[in-house]
Amino acid sequence: MNVTSREPTLPPARGRISEAIMEYLCNKGPLPNGKAISAAAPLGDDLQLALYICYELHYRGFADVGADREWDPDLLRVRAALEQPFLETLRDAATVHRHADEALDELLVEPVDGCGVSHFLRDEGELWQVREYAAQRSLYHLKEADPHAWVLPRLWGRAKAGMAAVEFDEFGAGRADRVHARLFADLMADLELDTAYGHWLDAAGAEALATVNLMSLFGLHRALRGALVGHFATVEITSSPGSRRMAQAMRRTGAGPAAEHFYDEHVEADAVHEQVVRRDVVAGLLEEEPHLDGDVAFGVDATTYLEDRLGERLLGAWRAGESSLRIPV
Repeated sequence: MNVTSREPTLPPARGRISEAIMEYLCNKGPLPNGKAISAAAPLGDDLQLALYICYELHYRGFADVGADREWDPDLLRVRAALEQPFLETLRDAATVHRHADEALDELLVEPVDGCGVSHFLRDEGELWQVREYAAQRSLYHLKEADPHAWVLPRLWGRAKAGMAAVEFDEFGAGRADRVHARLFADLMADLELDTAYGHWLDAAGAEALATVNLMSLFGLHRALRGALVGHFATVEITSSPGSRRMAQAMRRTGAGPAAEHFYDEHVEADAVHEQVVRRDVVAGLLEEEPHLDGDVAFGVDATTYLEDRLGERLLGAWRAGESSLRIPV
């Protein structure tokens, strides 16, 4: 199953800010002012969608939006105003560790009585919940590893070499049929979900948008390169055991061979990536730039915080017998 390469359409607005940004992109109105931005909830639907739209201009963009909007100076100023409360909220609410080693060591401990999303789907999830999970995650997985690629020009030595090695695997190690975004599209096809890039943006909640926006925020700012490495390390360290549970969930619910293969691939690949990221990327970065130790820890904490919020959204809805999506599958 090919990932469609056409640009997605702009989604419906979720408030004054996202509406104003989309009207501006379509030459129909002014950008939102600072008063509207300061009044918005930093992790709410309106601000998160507005940020997502601004960031998406650096990926595939949107149909009927000119490519030159990517570097529109007025839009970039508004994006910076949106980023500020998002980042400040994460620093206040998510920060737990001061040092990278402390944060990463904690990730290596698998709780005996785990109760996260992958545990739920493995043990009692139904196929409709698996489909909803895939729809939410498609916002990232259909561009898997793209946000992390921005950090490569900002690293050198062991950190750059290790990061490039892991990214090479994420992008299929030279084989188009093994690009992880392609594999996820195949998973979605097994689940009879629309595989079009950006198709599920309107259905995904603010919690899912925030997890993707975090990668873009860290990736697009050189000053946050340490946080991006922390985010990447978190993903790789937690991926293998989580993917094993998800592979079991796919088999138990009869999701299909491509759905099983996507997670089986991550069990094997990310077990290796975990070692490379910890030994070469993180250690290499801190050897060259030890002052980024706290930033790496923040990247770990912010990632964990937003993933926990998304998990609460999903499990809260499912345990109530409700859809986790704004627009059910």
